[in-house]
Amino acid sequence: MALSRLAQELAAEIRLQDWSDAPYRIDRAGHRREYDSNKGDKVLNANETANIRTNVMWVVAQVLGHQDPNFDPHEFAQACGVNAYNSRGGKSGVITSGLRRTPDGRYFKPGSLNPEDL
Repeated sequence: MALSRLAQELAAEIRLQDWSDAPYRIDRAGHRREYDSNKGDKVLNANETANIRTNVMWVVAQVLGHQDPNFDPHEFAQACGVNAYNSRGGKSGVITSGLRRTPDGRYFKPGSLNPEDL
């Protein structure tokens, strides 16, 4: 299933950003350290940077999943630059474990921790 246009565009923005200094500064959309004349010395390592990107992906995926019954979180994760597959090539359970869903797969309402708020 192809991602919606909105999901594609959100994923493209998430993938584009250089998240390596995200905890240390705010910056504009499209931030890339290699083009920044005001880059600081503090940067995250590759794993820490991937964690930030994954958390941003999960937050956006929560909303998209609630809005679109055909949303595929693995396809979205991959489009964001987050590895969505395990070492055997199957879909990683890590992707769906970061989303708030009911046992039957419905997404919680954005902004709610209550599974009754669908």
